[in-house]
Amino acid sequence: MTDIENTDPELAQLYTDFAAENLNPLWTQLGDLMPMVPTSKAVPFVWKWSTLYPLAQRAGDLVPVGRGGERRAIALANPGLGGVPYVTPTLWAAIQYLGPRETAPEHRHSQNAFRFVVEGEGVWTVVNGDPVAMRRGDFLLTPGWAFHGHHNETDRPMAWIDGLDIPFVRYTDTGFFEFGADGVTDESTPDISRSERLWAHPGLRPLIGLDARTSSPIACYRWEHTDRALSEQLALEDEGHAATVEPGHAAVRYTNPTTGGDVMPTIRAEFHRLRPSAATRTRQDVGSTVFQVFEGEGRFRLGEHTHDVAKGDMIVVPSWVPWSLETDAGIDLFAFSDAPIVERLHFHRTHISEGA
Repeated sequence: MTDIENTDPELAQLYTDFAAENLNPLWTQLGDLMPMVPTSKAVPFVWKWSTLYPLAQRAGDLVPVGRGGERRAIALANPGLGGVPYVTPTLWAAIQYLGPRETAPEHRHSQNAFRFVVEGEGVWTVVNGDPVAMRRGDFLLTPGWAFHGHHNETDRPMAWIDGLDIPFVRYTDTGFFEFGADGVTDESTPDISRSERLWAHPGLRPLIGLDARTSSPIACYRWEHTDRALSEQLALEDEGHAATVEPGHAAVRYTNPTTGGDVMPTIRAEFHRLRPSAATRTRQDVGSTVFQVFEGEGRFRLGEHTHDVAKGDMIVVPSWVPWSLETDAGIDLFAFSDAPIVERLHFHRTHISEGA
């Protein structure tokens, strides 16, 4: 209680009556409800791949996959969010581990999902009956309400990261879930999925699909195309042409060919490459971003702290936290964010410092 409340019994009784009727006066909580700048409860954090992957291996030995377990996915729980399995207030991230010859049965849900493969191959994800090969560097989509399951056709385990909009869907009470087949509906192992054969030709769009789709119809964005695009940006920069977002910093955004916008209505995905000795400027963004180091090493500055990062490490940048990155040997990073939500609501704002 304030001093006034302590000395004014009528005011103290007013607050007691507010509480009894489940009411809260704005004047006692304005700073929490309307802060001067975004103040996320999520905190900047780094998960080391050298820790994540051995734990996933242990889970593979001890925890079965299938109905009941459904998925052997281990969520990253942001230390600032009170133990809930969310990497940010809007995003969910996990490492998923599938053992040799295992099958994760099909299901579907309202939540939008993707996979990104930092190492390994030999698993196919089957999305609405379309088998899609998963390989190192591939970015794979599972739009909301698409049936999907995974099967490993090798004698080796494989792990990848999952990203979903689970916290946002849960907060808005918009989630549905449904079990599918006990296995997968197509166990074939084609090199290229049907969706890629139809849609994944640069600059070309089939006339059969001229309607705008909420999520991209491309099931997988292959590493060879991402790698080539980044390499050409840096090559053009070497030739004196404007091709990079900053000196030595190449970047691409995965897009929906039917709209030109983001691949999913709630998730943006990008890939960044910094050449040796490059550094980004310090920036702050409304909305949260998660990075995974695909290759190389660097130093991530998050607020007042600097973290050494290497292959597989995952980094979360909550809303409006200043961040920057520098590298001596070069670094590649996959990134995903809640930018489509923030921008659609017209809450987006970015501040970029002039210095590094």
